[in-house]
Amino acid sequence: MDNIFKGLGIALVTPFKESGAVDYDALRGLLRYQLDNGADFLVILATTGETPTLTKEEKSEIKKMAIEMAGGRVPIMMGCGGNNTAAIIEELQTEDFYGIDGILSVCPYYNKPSQEGLYQHFKAIANATRMPVVLYNVPGRTGVNMKAETTVRLAEDCPNIVAIKEASGSLEQVDEIIKNKPAHFDVISGDDALTYPMVACGAVGVISVIGNALPREFSKMLRLEMNGEFEAARKIHHKFTDLFSLLFVDGNPAGVKAMLHEMGFIENVLRLPLVPTRLTTLQRISSILKELKI
Repeated sequence: MDNIFKGLGIALVTPFKESGAVDYDALRGLLRYQLDNGADFLVILATTGETPTLTKEEKSEIKKMAIEMAGGRVPIMMGCGGNNTAAIIEELQTEDFYGIDGILSVCPYYNKPSQEGLYQHFKAIANATRMPVVLYNVPGRTGVNMKAETTVRLAEDCPNIVAIKEASGSLEQVDEIIKNKPAHFDVISGDDALTYPMVACGAVGVISVIGNALPREFSKMLRLEMNGEFEAARKIHHKFTDLFSLLFVDGNPAGVKAMLHEMGFIENVLRLPLVPTRLTTLQRISSILKELKI
C-alpha cells in the first residue's frame, strides 16, 4: 500500500466561540482558506485540534464538515490513537470512517511502553483496519521515543503502515529511518521548524501547524524544495524562523490560535486545561505578521 499523504498537510485547529462552543462558521472559513491556498491533505481530530476536549457529537460534526469541504479534492487523515490498544481497535472496528483516507496514531503516552510494546501496539492497530496507518512519534508529548529500528520493523511487517509523522527533533533518527525504510513507506515532518532539513533528507512533506495560517507560503516552500530549488525554499524557511518558535513557546495550539486571531479568522479561545498565549507572545506574533505584511 502506497502513501498518499504528501506535501502540505494541515493539522487542523478547532475554533471556539467566546462561549466555549465550537465555532463551525469559523471552521468552515478556515477550511476553505486552506483548501484554496495549497493544502495537499487535511489532518483532523488530532493534537492541534484539542481533540481530548471535544464531545463525541462535536467530533462527528467536525469530521462531517471536513469531508464535505474537501469534496474529494484532497485526502483526509484522522487522529485515532491512545494508550489503550484494545480501545483503539474497538474504535477502528465500530466507528464510521466513511470519507476518511487514513488514520494518524500517536505513540502511547503516559504508560511509557518498551520498544517491543510499541511494536506490538501498532501491529495490532494495523491488523485491525484496512485503512492506511500513519504512525506519530512525538516523545516531547508522550514520554517515549520510538526508535528508528522499531519504525522500520513496523514498516516492513505491516503493509498498511505507510508513513510516520516524525517529531522526535532528531535529524539523525529521521535519516536512519529514511536510509533503512522499505520503498512503500515515507517520513513526514511533524515539526514546522525542521521541515526544510527533513525534506532535504528525504521526507515527503509535513503535517503543519503554521499551515493553518500560512498555507500558501508554506506550500510554496515545500514545492520549491521538492523541485530542487533549495535556495529559494531556504529563504522562505528563514523568513518564518521567529514565528516557528513563537507558535510553540506557550504550547500548541495556543500560538497558532493567537496568530489566526490576529489574522481575523477565529476567536482566541482554547478549552481548559489549555489557555491562550501570554500577551507578550501575542504582541510579538502581531509584530512579525505586520513585518511580513500578512
